[in-house]
Amino acid sequence: MHNIRFLSVMDRMMMSDLLKTIFSVLLVLVVIIVSRNFIKILKMAVDGLISTEAILSILGLKIVLASAAFIVPAVFVSVLMVLGRMYRDQEMSALSSAGAGVGRLYIAVFKTIIPVVFAAAWMALYVSPWAASKVERIIFEEKQNIGVRAIAEGKFSEYNKGNLIFYVEKITTDNVMHDVFVQDKRENKVGIVTAEKAEVRTINNDLYIVFINGERVQGNAGEVDFVLETFAEYAMRLDSSTEIQENPITGIDTTKLLQTQDLKELSELHHRLSVPFSIIVLAIMAVPLAQVSPRSGVYGNLAAAFLIYFSFANFEKVSGSWMVNGEIPVWLGFWGVYFLAVLFIVILLVRLYGLAWVILQLKGKLV
Repeated sequence: MHNIRFLSVMDRMMMSDLLKTIFSVLLVLVVIIVSRNFIKILKMAVDGLISTEAILSILGLKIVLASAAFIVPAVFVSVLMVLGRMYRDQEMSALSSAGAGVGRLYIAVFKTIIPVVFAAAWMALYVSPWAASKVERIIFEEKQNIGVRAIAEGKFSEYNKGNLIFYVEKITTDNVMHDVFVQDKRENKVGIVTAEKAEVRTINNDLYIVFINGERVQGNAGEVDFVLETFAEYAMRLDSSTEIQENPITGIDTTKLLQTQDLKELSELHHRLSVPFSIIVLAIMAVPLAQVSPRSGVYGNLAAAFLIYFSFANFEKVSGSWMVNGEIPVWLGFWGVYFLAVLFIVILLVRLYGLAWVILQLKGKLV
């Protein structure tokens, strides 16, 4: 049986170096950004806005969001670093003498980049919106439960602006409260509940405190219509904040954005779609940018590359803003930055290889 190799030695070498570098660069970027976010998350926990249990959940989701946001610059910088090192070490000269031209170099790079493009598209279109929505929901629910988290054993704790007063003798590690006393002044009559145990439960998206094995007395002093009862289980609904959860535009499902006509939502859709397109365009741009003199080192063109990337990203944001304000058409708001990027790539190729080479390449006559 004839053995057909999809990956040559050059492809495997390029794939190994690129994947390792992409992972390393992305890890550094994510650690830097998430470290800053972690400080904000800890401050929210110290201020009592979120519980300690929510810290790790939010941190994990922030890592997902940062990974999706910085995959584009990670790929761009990685291609520059790997190819720059190959030029410095004369590996490109050896490959060129073996018949591997620029076209073959692009093939080797994109055999690695294309799977990364699909992974980045999946993260930008589906994973990142889910993570953004999940973070918003966790923070919203934690803010709703601020008063409940204030319940501590061995002291009186207020909830709902003092309308509920709790006293708990002991709270075990499974968050079950023992020997519970509650005064409820939320209705016209004052209620007193005592129970052996109690725990907080979420029922039909509402927050309840469920008392187990206790007694309930309700009435006002000086009146005769008191209610006295014993119970095996009694649930008291806790009034939540009147604040309404608003799903951020970054958390809207992509399938909904595909059907929208709102310019802000279209701008968000374009931002998500730009992730795979940007990786492809910047990877194409990185190949001629990486061609440096052996004496200039691996990072010879890296400073210029950073300037190019930030200009590219900023123009993408500016064109999106112009589109939202109605200053440019929707199609130009998305494709304008790529038209300029393609023009810049052509200029780079002409500068390096000459106009005749570019024309032959476009006509498909150069192998």
